[in-house]
Amino acid sequence: MSKSTGLNAIEMQCLRQSFGLTVAQVASITNTTEEAVNAWESGETEAPVPVQKKLLEIDDIIEMQVLNTTDGIEELFKKEPKRRLAFVVYPTQAVYNMYNPEFLSSLPLTELYNTAAWRIKKECKLVLEVDVSLVPLDAEAYKAYRADNGLSESRESRAKWAATQL
Repeated sequence: MSKSTGLNAIEMQCLRQSFGLTVAQVASITNTTEEAVNAWESGETEAPVPVQKKLLEIDDIIEMQVLNTTDGIEELFKKEPKRRLAFVVYPTQAVYNMYNPEFLSSLPLTELYNTAAWRIKKECKLVLEVDVSLVPLDAEAYKAYRADNGLSESRESRAKWAATQL
């Protein structure tokens, strides 16, 4: 009698959808084919354990980002109460790669970073009663903002720019 403790077909599909990824994107990050992903999601075959672990690891990374970010926001608000924030999201993989090289190994696709931002937005609204707006990065407008304000490239500069977009 086999006791499989892995993800079943519907769990695989729900996990992919919770990331906001297409079948092709999951195939890409798991180094497999779209046919294999479709087979896992239809229940024809079981996803290999390393694939399941990789997808669950990505989900854990996103959840840790949500936890760490909301904890940081909560601490910040103890000192400086605010009720509106803006987070930068990235419209393409190339723009994401340019501004976030440190996250490429943990979150290899723009959509995964944007999923984390979406989850942070929802958590901030529910738990902290803070409105978070997701602002797509306009690289040219951001560069002009930095030049006008004498800012260097940093996550903080992107946050300041995003706040001006509200």
